[in-house]
Amino acid sequence: MIGTWLLLGVAITATSFLSGVFGMAGGMVLMGLLLLALPVPAAMVLHAASQMTANGWRALVWRREADYWVFLRFCVGLLAACGLLFSFQYVPDRVVILFCLGIVPFLAVLIPPNLLPQANRRGGAELCGLLNTLLQFVAGVSGPLLDAFFVRTPMDRRAVVATKAICQTTTHTVKLLYFTNIAGGGHEILTAPVYVIAVATAILGTSLSKLLLERLSNAQFYRWTRWLIMAIGVVYLTQAFYVYFTR
Repeated sequence: MIGTWLLLGVAITATSFLSGVFGMAGGMVLMGLLLLALPVPAAMVLHAASQMTANGWRALVWRREADYWVFLRFCVGLLAACGLLFSFQYVPDRVVILFCLGIVPFLAVLIPPNLLPQANRRGGAELCGLLNTLLQFVAGVSGPLLDAFFVRTPMDRRAVVATKAICQTTTHTVKLLYFTNIAGGGHEILTAPVYVIAVATAILGTSLSKLLLERLSNAQFYRWTRWLIMAIGVVYLTQAFYVYFTR
């Protein structure tokens, strides 16, 4: 049991650090790791708890840099998605989640700029809130798609990380409520020590990430983010095909 908790703590610390630097990616890695050990509802709940904490702490650390008008508009789309999702009470299959994790990075990159309004433009934040919330409930993460709404804006990297952190905190909170109350959430697996470890290590990883983010230039930030997400997408597509053809 102690060994399991230790591995969980290391995984969440590392992935929270990754998300703290690039504003995403860590959640994708953590979702895949949790799916290896937990049923889908339990994985969704623990992922939501850790990512809600990591993003919330990141939002607090960079609160002065955030664009709150973009966030408020994001919430309009989020509320519309919640109305749809809570009506259907959908719980995704493990293979569906893996395919989504693998495909989303490529879709986000390949979408023509004129078809995807940026978060700071008219209708961009609202559409971002709608699509990202829907994806959170199907794949557990939405970082690459969320990033697509910010990557071509003139916003500074700190503003991008801060604003995305607030948006992600909100969507993970909704996901936590959904899978805890509607899908069961694996209460017999997710004991109090597990939540304590998830919260504490999420804060630790996020706090450490600030040191590296300060050293990156805007050009390095955007270039490394794209290649990192593409690499993670390839890994998950490979895993999805393997699970599908061997189950």
